[in-house]
Amino acid sequence: MKNIAKEVFVLEKPVILVVDDDREIVNVIAINLQNEGYTALKAYDGLQALDIINSQPVQMIILDVMMPRLDGLSTTLKIREEKNIPIIILSAKSEDTDKVLGLSIGADDYVTKPFNNMELMARVKSHLRRYLSLGDINVQSRPDLLQSGGLCFDVESHTLTVDGEPVKLTATETKIVDLLMRNLGRIFPAEEIYERVWQTPAYGVENTVMVHIRRIREKIEINPKEPKYLKVVWGIGYKIEKI
Repeated sequence: MKNIAKEVFVLEKPVILVVDDDREIVNVIAINLQNEGYTALKAYDGLQALDIINSQPVQMIILDVMMPRLDGLSTTLKIREEKNIPIIILSAKSEDTDKVLGLSIGADDYVTKPFNNMELMARVKSHLRRYLSLGDINVQSRPDLLQSGGLCFDVESHTLTVDGEPVKLTATETKIVDLLMRNLGRIFPAEEIYERVWQTPAYGVENTVMVHIRRIREKIEINPKEPKYLKVVWGIGYKIEKI
């Protein structure tokens, strides 16, 4: 009976498929996933990955871009034809064009090699939480909820969550988030943010706004130095990406 109970528990763990032609990387990621309580499956090219996905339940995929037989981008395209599970792409390429391509064809996140294992695990947890618990349907059915990826702002209660976790914001930070979430993708100069939030004329306010932006970023980003949501467009202003 003990063995049966143990097998049931294992099956109930989220299953994550790790795909990379570098077996050492696959093993390291798999060990870290298992330490976090996940079940890790392994594949070493895109075709192996597709065989596993089509034969057993998988809740997330972490895959490399450069692989033999079928690369990561082509694999992502194939997966997206039928499945909406989270996909995190790994790649040694760090150019913005490569990141944009990966995200535009259906990947949920992009991590550049060499990566920090703790950061990768944090990204895994955030995407799994949203995929398994939140879903996008509930958000889309409520016009008072504004969403960008894992960010969700309730305009009625003025509350912000990141991947389902509440974020404690000051009154000023809440007003800034409200402004940026209502205008996803739009770049706001510091002066305009100041005038809208503080409702006074803006003179030499760049540092004031920058400090508040930095504090918000520290609360909502996995890695504030490489923000996913709250971006600085140098020489122009600030925006929250539309994801």
